[in-house]
Amino acid sequence: MAFLFFDLDKRTRDFMLEEYHYDAEKKSIYISPRLNTLGVSQYFSHLEKALSVGTEESFAQSLVNSFNPSEQRKTPSGRYTTYKIPANANQTLAEGEFNRYYIRALCRRALEDGQKILIYRSKPVSNPRAESSKKVGQMLEPSSLLTDLRNNIDHHFGLAIPNSGLSVRLVN
Repeated sequence: MAFLFFDLDKRTRDFMLEEYHYDAEKKSIYISPRLNTLGVSQYFSHLEKALSVGTEESFAQSLVNSFNPSEQRKTPSGRYTTYKIPANANQTLAEGEFNRYYIRALCRRALEDGQKILIYRSKPVSNPRAESSKKVGQMLEPSSLLTDLRNNIDHHFGLAIPNSGLSVRLVN
């Protein structure tokens, strides 16, 4: 099921692209280690297109054949074992990254316009985690959240719940 992004308009997309170019300049765009060679080579263009005119769903679709079939992980005992990459890896990556750039864009808008941002459930889930449900309705300081998301590219520290279906919206 798709996310509902209340403030996804041209201005937000412009900020999303600015944040993408900010990351590109710093060579800090997150690239999943699960991507195969083809996926890595096409990732930047797919991401930029999604941010400019697409959605998290179109981004996920563009990544369908972009993942390795398996990965190595270290076990608690220190050995390595092979795990199958989940079938929804493309969706998880696309949703997380699209939402992260969307949130960063809204932080920029909020700072520019003197607004606040509010956490809401952007993607319906059948069994929301109690931890994420507690976050819904909280106001966040845009400057701190923007800094967190810029500095922690492989996690969503601002919401503290990766892949939760949560996002933010502008409030006066």
